[in-house]
Amino acid sequence: MVYLQLFYEFFKTGLFSVGGGMATVPFLQNMVSKTGWFTFGQLADMIAVAESTPGPLGVNMATYVGYTVGLQHYGVAGGILGAVDATVGLVLPSVIVILIIARVLQKFRESKYVEAAFYGLRPASTGLIGAAGISIILIAFFRVENIYQLFSAGKCNIGQVALAAVLLYLTRYCGKTKKLHPVYFILLSAVVGVVCQFGVVA
Repeated sequence: MVYLQLFYEFFKTGLFSVGGGMATVPFLQNMVSKTGWFTFGQLADMIAVAESTPGPLGVNMATYVGYTVGLQHYGVAGGILGAVDATVGLVLPSVIVILIIARVLQKFRESKYVEAAFYGLRPASTGLIGAAGISIILIAFFRVENIYQLFSAGKCNIGQVALAAVLLYLTRYCGKTKKLHPVYFILLSAVVGVVCQFGVVA
């Protein structure tokens, strides 16, 4: 049953997460509340791992979640099966939709209704990506799950905010470093996180 649930949850995520990998984050947050497969803190870790490894964020997240869930229930072999199951669930809707669109788009390319639908999807995907970005900021910097908790119990992690600010400067405004490959900044962040023990609770 866990494999069916994994497939269903990620199929649904893949079907409705318009806007790419970051748009899957709100669905994963809902998955936390609904299934209890992982915590909001683990979700933040998953995002960090998925963004630091090759491949699309959504696919990496599905593989990671599927593996950890399968591993908890059935061991290593179950983890591998869970990873494949969740990844296929996430990707399959896109494959189906693209095949349908490729078949009919040429025919309806000039349709004002199709054009209006695409214009309607743009703000929806922007909203989903924006919500995902805010959620990641809340988890990474304040260790809270939503904006309401921020006012009651949230404490800003000054070290992580400072690191983000430094990286923003180095990647966007510093002429000597902004042309460097992103992998250098990812490795730098990992080293700083270990040295400063960002994730260690005293």
